[in-house]
Parts: sequence; structure tokens; C-alpha cells
Amino acid sequence: MAIKKSGGLGRGLGSILPDIDLEVAQGNTVAAAISSVPLDKIVANPFQPRKEFDNEALEELAQSIRQQGVITPITVRRMPDGTYQLIAGERRFRASQLAGLTEIPAYVRVATDTQMMEMALVENIQRENLNAMEVALAYKALIEECRLTHDQLSERVGKNRSTITNYLRLLNLPAETQLALSTDKISMAHARALINVEDIDRHLEILHAIIDRHLSVHQTEQMVKTAKKAPVAPVRRRGELPSAHAAAQSRLKDYLQSVVEIKRSQRGKGTLTISFNSDSDFERILALLEKK
Repeated sequence: MAIKKSGGLGRGLGSILPDIDLEVAQGNTVAAAISSVPLDKIVANPFQPRKEFDNEALEELAQSIRQQGVITPITVRRMPDGTYQLIAGERRFRASQLAGLTEIPAYVRVATDTQMMEMALVENIQRENLNAMEVALAYKALIEECRLTHDQLSERVGKNRSTITNYLRLLNLPAETQLALSTDKISMAHARALINVEDIDRHLEILHAIIDRHLSVHQTEQMVKTAKKAPVAPVRRRGELPSAHAAAQSRLKDYLQSVVEIKRSQRGKGTLTISFNSDSDFERILALLEKK
């Protein structure tokens, strides 16, 4: 006889798979869904949204498991080849391996690929152990792969629609800003302020200021306001002429038909050099300059 689900796995998981008998078909028999599953029979979840795991945190969890065991079962689905594909609980699974366990308690579920993806993403989002970029990518995957509307997604994960929209907007940030956010060099609040700076040079300038000068969110918002009001001066490389000087150098070359070089320091001082090939060439250039 199948075992009825006695404890919820979270509102999100329950909304994906209705309250059904927790059971899985194994040949012609039916096994109880809650059972001990050999760790070496469990394979990774291809839909796992979390890409980075804190080794120190895993070791702490492993120590807890050594002392108290696995309190909350993981969730898996049985595959045709006899293995179990992980749906939710990868941290518990990895920590159990570190703890030296051979088996782990698990809910064995019946799920399609789409349901499995949705359960994995929702479970991770609800546990709030993803960084902001991972959450944004998880929301995008749920919308695109599971064909959910923003309203449906809001119901699945128990978040306001505006919250989901704010996360999805992060995917429009430049790659460098996304990387800074995913590595905790800036916060989501910093990133939300930066979204409003469309000029890429100014955007990256403010990003680097946040990181280098440890700007607060308020300071960042003030820089963004200033950037939106004032035109952004083009960023010049060291030794590169300002556009006005470069244009003048080009005009002089064309007019004098000679090599002209302008050098300028950061303080505005510089030299103007006009080359000539002979005395007659010098007289020609001088005549043009006097005429000009």
C-alpha cells in the first residue's frame, strides 16, 4: 500500500505535483515513496540551477549529518536503468557523501522532465540559497522551458510579480556587471541602480567605483543620477589626444600636405610639430601658414 504524503515539501513543490500517493512503479510492484536510497545509485540533476557550492558550508552540514543524520529527505525520481535522479536536496546529498554515508532518506517521485525541472528550480529558489544571477536565470528557465506566464511563476514561487520582474531585468546587465553580482562584489541593490545607466562606458565606470571605493547603494544612486543629467565625456586612453586636438591635427596635415604631430599633457600643455623636407618645403609651409 502506498504511503500518503504526511509532510509538505513546500508550497511550490506541492503546486507542481498535486497531493498524490508518494509511490513509484518498480516492475510490477509498488514501493513506498519514502525510503533509503543508496548514494551510489543517485545521479546529478541536469536542471540544477545552483552552479557553486560553498565547501566550508558543505563540511559543516556533513558534520551535522554525522551527529544527527539527514533530517529532511532529499527528493529523487527513479530512472528506467535503476538509478535515481536527484530532484531536490543536492547540498544534503553532497554533504552525506562527505559524511561517509552509504544511504540517504529520499522521497521517490513520479515526474516528467518538465516537472522535474520546475521542482528543482522552485525548491532552490524557495530555500534562498542562490545568488541573484542564479535566481534570475532560474526564473528565465521556468518561464521559457515550462512555458509559464509571470503570474503563474509568481504563484509557483510565492513571490510578487514585481520581484520577479526585478530579477529578470538583471539579465539585461553587461556581462561584467553580471559577473560582479554573481561573485558578490556588488549587491542586487547596486545592480538595480546600475540598470538605469545605458551608456556602457559610464556604466562600467560606476561599477568599478562601487568595487574599488566600496560605495554604498545610496552613493551609487547619486552617481547614477549625476550620470543621467550630465553628458558623459568619452573615456581616453593614456596619451590619446582629445577629439578636438585630433581633428585639428588631421586638418593641418591635409592643409599643409606635411607630417603634423600634436602632443598634449593631461594638464593641457603640449607641442605642435610640423615637419619639412627641404628649405623650399619650409618656405612653402611658411607661406601657407602666413596666408592662413
